[in-house]
Amino acid sequence: MRTVLMVAEKPSLAQSIAKILSRGNMSSRKGLNGACSVHEYTGSFVGQSAHFKMTSVCGHVMTLDFIGKYNSWDKVDPAELFSKAPTEKKEANPKLTMVKFLQVEARGSDCIVLWLDCDKEGENICFEVLDAVLPVMNKPRASERTVYRAKFSSITDTDICNAMNHLGEPNRNEALSVDARQELDLRIGCAFTRFQTKYFQGKYGNLDSSLISFGPCQTPTLGFCVERHDKIQSFKPETYWVLQAKVNPEKESSLTLDWDRVRVFDREVAQMFLNITKMAKEAKVESVSKKEKVKQRPLALNTVEMLRVASAALGMGPQHAMQIAERLYTQGYISYPRTETTHYPENFDLKGCLRQQANNPYWAETVKALLSEGINRPRKGHDAGDHPPITPMRAATEAELGGDGWRLYEYITRHFIATVSADCKYLQTTISFSIGPERFTCVGKVVTSPGFTEIMPWHSIPLEESLPHCEKGDLFPIGEIKLLEKQTSPPDYLTEAELITLMEKHGIGTDASIPVHINNICQRNYVTVETGRRLKPTNLGIVLVHGYYKIDAELVLPTIRSAVEKQLNLIALGKANYHQVLEHTLDIFKRKFHYFVDSIAGMDELMEVSFSPLAATGKPLSRCGKCHRFMKYIQAKPSRLHCSHCDDTYSLPQNGTIKLYKELRCPLDDFELVLWSSGSRGKSYPLCPYCYNHPPFRDMKKGMGCNECTHPTCQHSLSMLGIGQCVECENGVLVLDSTSGPKWKMACNKCNVVVHFFENAHKVRVSPETCDLCEAALVDVDFNKAKSPLPGDETQHSGCVFCDPVFQDLVELKHAAMRHPMHRGGQGKRQGRGRGKGRRPGGRLNPKKPKDKMAALAAYFV
Repeated sequence: MRTVLMVAEKPSLAQSIAKILSRGNMSSRKGLNGACSVHEYTGSFVGQSAHFKMTSVCGHVMTLDFIGKYNSWDKVDPAELFSKAPTEKKEANPKLTMVKFLQVEARGSDCIVLWLDCDKEGENICFEVLDAVLPVMNKPRASERTVYRAKFSSITDTDICNAMNHLGEPNRNEALSVDARQELDLRIGCAFTRFQTKYFQGKYGNLDSSLISFGPCQTPTLGFCVERHDKIQSFKPETYWVLQAKVNPEKESSLTLDWDRVRVFDREVAQMFLNITKMAKEAKVESVSKKEKVKQRPLALNTVEMLRVASAALGMGPQHAMQIAERLYTQGYISYPRTETTHYPENFDLKGCLRQQANNPYWAETVKALLSEGINRPRKGHDAGDHPPITPMRAATEAELGGDGWRLYEYITRHFIATVSADCKYLQTTISFSIGPERFTCVGKVVTSPGFTEIMPWHSIPLEESLPHCEKGDLFPIGEIKLLEKQTSPPDYLTEAELITLMEKHGIGTDASIPVHINNICQRNYVTVETGRRLKPTNLGIVLVHGYYKIDAELVLPTIRSAVEKQLNLIALGKANYHQVLEHTLDIFKRKFHYFVDSIAGMDELMEVSFSPLAATGKPLSRCGKCHRFMKYIQAKPSRLHCSHCDDTYSLPQNGTIKLYKELRCPLDDFELVLWSSGSRGKSYPLCPYCYNHPPFRDMKKGMGCNECTHPTCQHSLSMLGIGQCVECENGVLVLDSTSGPKWKMACNKCNVVVHFFENAHKVRVSPETCDLCEAALVDVDFNKAKSPLPGDETQHSGCVFCDPVFQDLVELKHAAMRHPMHRGGQGKRQGRGRGKGRRPGGRLNPKKPKDKMAALAAYFV
């Protein structure tokens, strides 16, 4: 029996597909990485009986990055990143050990069927999976095919079974186009970002952004927002006058007429027209015309239109809307949500999709009427050759989907029903009047057939007062004629929906990446989202775009990125050479980068006007070890210390608070120590600003505080305060937080594990002696007599936090408040609890393992 491995893009998809193909008759187990499951069943494959193993990845398996030394901002000239710096594929999430997991499951398999999402990113992941599994799969016999690709657009029984019966091959060209985009964005983005971040953060203190990033798509996106801001700022309102007339066809009713000249910008000319028309006592009907008009039903729904409506009508940001759409897709409610197509293929089962909606109380009547009277063929839209338009695949209720999920699903369903409904038809009546020599018009609309507006009422023709029945030559008395003074108004800030339209029009990003670029400019503090989801550029965003325009407008205009996108599409179609496109584009941007570096003074002049220099920002906090003057603490992102006398800047840990640490000094460089804390429920540790930026010992890296310092005698170092190996991560050491009393705790210096112990103790000290069982440092604890929890009213005790039965009820394991769920580690791979390398010089790295000690400790902490 052959073994067939099948791989989907997400664990939930793997489960749904396996359920459909096995008809629910499958066994499931967790994979070794804990994130992915494996579903097994038997069936037939290419006419032979086979054992199927269905599993998944979690998005991209690999990610592109520079090799080691080129990731250092300090040691590498950003210009080298364009060509010299070699790149490598690394595991996208090392904690998931995805490559190892895939290889374990693939060992002994004869064939692989790839169920990755059917878009360019999906094709790219196909080849990442193949690179991992092909070396360990059974070697094929001569000319035997082992790699298959399933093409599907929705998670329905019909679509999945159809895909299984018509397996194809993965598309190497589409995968290459994604590789090219990744490498271009990495090299170009990193080079510009590193240069301008270091240049401007070294000069200005209130930029309030931890990264001044550049992106070939992100920057033109910001450019659109700033362009609209500039139009608003440069707008000068003008006064104009409008002539408004009212006639009374009957005693009680009046009809407002629109002036055919619309408006005039000269007050005296407007007054002249008013005087002329006031001489007339009656309005004469010059013509009456009636026309039947049609409001077309919408085109089928694609990603860009869905994101536009989600932002404009549902108040959801593009990123959020896309996440909800993906969830609806993986649960089988809608078809694949990433598509540029607005045209249904001839063989698409429109009636089948419509029947699914026949029992929903919101639109059951409309659907049943359509099914009995016959549906209209959807309008002919654009066929991009990717996926069918976004379509509801099965019925759902508000209770099933909840909140935003239901609101998006409801819109997608209403849109689909509208595409197969009739057009809206209405009768438009236009009456033309003359008052003296001036012409006026009145327009009325009456709906004759509502069509699709029944299901999309927001598109319906507004109800208007009915026009009087009249014929040419009829006269009506004039109610009033007056002159209205108005002013032209500036455009408003761009909405997300308008920005998405501009990005699509100019070819910036893809349907999948547009939400990411918009989210990036918000995250980087370049724009803020105002009411009505309008994007207002910040000072930093405005200055950056103006600076790019001043130096090289092509960095911010959409033209160059649009041309690159076209080249990438040609790679996907097999019409352009991957290496040539990469080389040519990088060469252009390398020249632009050198010119940008040479001309940076132009952008700097604009920065000087808007932002304060480092020396003028921040508050004095701690003393510099070189000049012994106070350094200023700059709180704006990224928080840092600046000595204006030495003109040095020292970076600090982010996302926490910084305060002076008892005016104590580092024994190595005389800098005053500061204390970083992530809050009362988190962890805190002291650090020397100089050592944090310039590691004093070989086994230390930049960004290490006193809790990782290997100084042998300093009272704040790991050597003096380290207690034992972390209970969760591989390399961490639990270090006593000597500032935490009376709610004492020790925290891991690598992950976010926090162990609370000895509450209300008077003193807690780390002893130089070690535990015989687990090699952890012993702890000396002093309690006040009134609050001592020790047996026999003892106030002092020395013992091991992990092994001493006296301490057992006084220790509690927690996770720091900012802990991320991905940091959860297993507890099965611990190698005893030494103090780590830094606890004592010459200490044993692999202490003897006590008998079944790990099981005891795991039970103890759980």
